[in-house]
Amino acid sequence: MKTYWRILRYVRNYWFHLGASLTSILFFTLFSSASLVAIIPLLQVIFRAGRIQGDADLPQVAPAAGNELVQTIERWRAAAEEWLLSGGQVDALEKVCIMIVVLIVLKGLFGYLQAYFMAYVEQAVMRDIRNDLYRHINRLSLPFFNRTRTGQLISHITNDVNLVNNGVSATFVTLIKNPLLIFANLGLAFYLSWQLTLAALVILPVSSVIIGGIGLRLRKASTRSQEKMADVTSILQESIAGMRIVKAFAMEQFEIRRFMRETEAYFRTLLRITRVRNLASPITESLGALVGVGILWVGGKQVIAGSILGPEEFIAFLVLIFSLMQPLKELSSVTTRLNEALAAGDRIFALLDTEPDIVEKPGAVELVAFEKEIVFDKVNFAYEKGKPVLQDISFRVDKGQILALVGPSGGGKSTLVDLIPRFYEPDSGTITIDGTDIREVTLASLRGLMGIVTQETILFNDTIRNNIAYGLADVDDARVEEAARVANAHRFIRTMSEGYDTMIGERGVKLSGGQRQRIAIARAVLKNPPILILDEATSALDTESELLVQEAIERLMQNRTTFVIAHRLSTILHADQILVISSGRIVERGTHEQLLGLDGTYKNLYNMQFRA
Repeated sequence: MKTYWRILRYVRNYWFHLGASLTSILFFTLFSSASLVAIIPLLQVIFRAGRIQGDADLPQVAPAAGNELVQTIERWRAAAEEWLLSGGQVDALEKVCIMIVVLIVLKGLFGYLQAYFMAYVEQAVMRDIRNDLYRHINRLSLPFFNRTRTGQLISHITNDVNLVNNGVSATFVTLIKNPLLIFANLGLAFYLSWQLTLAALVILPVSSVIIGGIGLRLRKASTRSQEKMADVTSILQESIAGMRIVKAFAMEQFEIRRFMRETEAYFRTLLRITRVRNLASPITESLGALVGVGILWVGGKQVIAGSILGPEEFIAFLVLIFSLMQPLKELSSVTTRLNEALAAGDRIFALLDTEPDIVEKPGAVELVAFEKEIVFDKVNFAYEKGKPVLQDISFRVDKGQILALVGPSGGGKSTLVDLIPRFYEPDSGTITIDGTDIREVTLASLRGLMGIVTQETILFNDTIRNNIAYGLADVDDARVEEAARVANAHRFIRTMSEGYDTMIGERGVKLSGGQRQRIAIARAVLKNPPILILDEATSALDTESELLVQEAIERLMQNRTTFVIAHRLSTILHADQILVISSGRIVERGTHEQLLGLDGTYKNLYNMQFRA
């Protein structure tokens, strides 16, 4: 129930449109019932054709009987009949036809208004939930994305939100319009014959028990179905993103089989949902048909005997009873739709309730500038408890210095630099900038001081200009081009079909590795950060591209405090300080010349690379 009320909180922002829709539903119900009752005077015109001669033959008001409401209805009915049947047969028929047309037009008008205003509410709620999900996902920390599949997140924003929308529609349309129609038509049916109406109502308790059981089964099946949809989406995203590797290893058939296994599993869950969901409707409809035929048999015999209703009243009664079938049929699906929506809502709100691993402290201050030094003091970190990745890391980097991190793969170098912008939080120890613990400053101001260039260059399906100016507003073209020149990118950009306005495709697939890297460097140049982090920025490039990128990096590093992770020691020979990281510890530190003199890990790495 908590999930249901959380969904309704989104609806309250659109009370005007919701109120307009509900008002339209009320008028729709009124004119819908009136258009059904209009069959009575139409039949009276047909069955009493010979009796419509003048006032002497007009129906008279029934004698007072029952309560005041019944008497009032009788007076209204008598007045309406007097107006309709006051002229000749053709005149009466004309009035009845005009009345039926007007009622149906008004019913259609308010049906349209109800649908429009409710669609506004539904689509607005879907938009708001999606926006909240995306906003919250962007607030979450990197550890969350390491343990959560991309396809699962996409499924939440697409499929789950659609199911929640079905629940909103079920609540404010099906659960309001259809009961109103049922009560209005039942009221008219009671007025015509309470005995036959009571007999018809035996269907309701039987249907309720059946539908309730179906709804419980459906909620479980819906949860399983959405989990399978997340699996399908994940495989799709992974295989498309890694298509180069798939083709390089000739694994197309393997990926196809893997995808087909998941779609088959999803197909089975959908069949199960369809089987369960569609049971309610035919059961309700069949029970209703049995009751209706029974009434037709019993009531028809009484009409023939002249002991209950007149022919026109009995036909109108049947029309009213059978008109209940469609709203009852729709109501039978409400439980299933609501259970699907609640299952989806549980998943959505579980994501929205996920707290970021990295949070700002209350009263966090803005880090306006970087003036002196960055200090690591006895920092320890582990992704999993009991499996340390960094142990007792301590060092100091002064402003303008270049700190290089080298060592075997898996030693913890990338993890170390990820702690500086607080992508992860140390388990113990402190990291300070100008004496201020980075946990005491806002994340935006901390990361605003940093530029990061990694081996895996992340570009967006946009123009080259917008990728270089990513995150910066109102940047003039001259600054973008200057950043590209510094990054050795201006020349190749000018040769592109549309220059700086060239679309580079998803993740920059239309560019070579070296070109992508130079665009990333240009992006960092334009941001002009005082602190620079370079994580294996040239390791995946060919010799020509590496020379161009390395030249661009050297320009970028000028007058900046730089952290460099490099396997190729030739790129860090002039670093002010080199830390050798192995098994999460600093095993050596010093300049290039000092480390060569130690005859340790660094010298071994150097000899392996420069043996020739």
